Amino acid sequence: MVGLAAVTAHPAHALGGAAVLVATCGSGFALHRTAAATRPGPEGRAPAERRVPAKRRSRSSTSTAPAPTRTPRAVHSPRAIHSLRAALALQGAMFGACQAGITALTERLGQPDQAGLVYATMGVMSAVAGLCMAAVPARVGLTTRRRAATAAACALSLTLLWTDALPALYATVTVLGVASAPHLITVFGLAERVVPPARLAEAMALATTALVGGQTLAVAVTGRLAESYGPAAAFGAASLAAALACLIAPAARPESYTGRAVEESDRL
Repeated sequence: MVGLAAVTAHPAHALGGAAVLVATCGSGFALHRTAAATRPGPEGRAPAERRVPAKRRSRSSTSTAPAPTRTPRAVHSPRAIHSLRAALALQGAMFGACQAGITALTERLGQPDQAGLVYATMGVMSAVAGLCMAAVPARVGLTTRRRAATAAACALSLTLLWTDALPALYATVTVLGVASAPHLITVFGLAERVVPPARLAEAMALATTALVGGQTLAVAVTGRLAESYGPAAAFGAASLAAALACLIAPAARPESYTGRAVEESDRL
């Protein structure tokens, strides 16, 4: 929608439409009724504690002595989360390098207004693939999904190196989008299982920062490469990032914060 608005109308209309979508959907997400499950009560009690009946709480308080105050233990994030953040940074780097390469190639072909639409096709196919992930059987574990997604991204990104026409660029980028969302969904799912609940919000924020930071840095670096050496240089950087993510995936064996392997904790 945003890409079509930029091509058919004006880029300012596209930015305005994107801002409206973010404000509407973001506000709806933030104000969803499920947020009440984690909202602290007037006395600062947790939701599970608030659900205990008042009579039961008063009976227990009179029959037992108050527990001594203890200093809460510091909850640290496990080391496994670092490999997941690295994978997201590499995923963002691949996005940024593809964006720079697409922009450079469409300019070389004399159709720079097509850059946004080409990049959007990858996003649309990625969204479709992400929705299809719900149909993947539960017996296919997260680590297996991650390895399959990174291998697919690495193999499909290599075709960008020989792409020199607009129709071929559309087709290649569309197919490449199949591996994007499955990898993102899987890595975020692994992060949710690896990190203790007390550090989950922090872990998700840092994971998103790694993704965006990798994309930002890649656009800055590969944009210069594309200007100096052509679109193939940017596409080569995208393939390199995908290859590194593919190498990290088999080596990483994340464990749940409970001490069990991720696949074992999913079966419990």
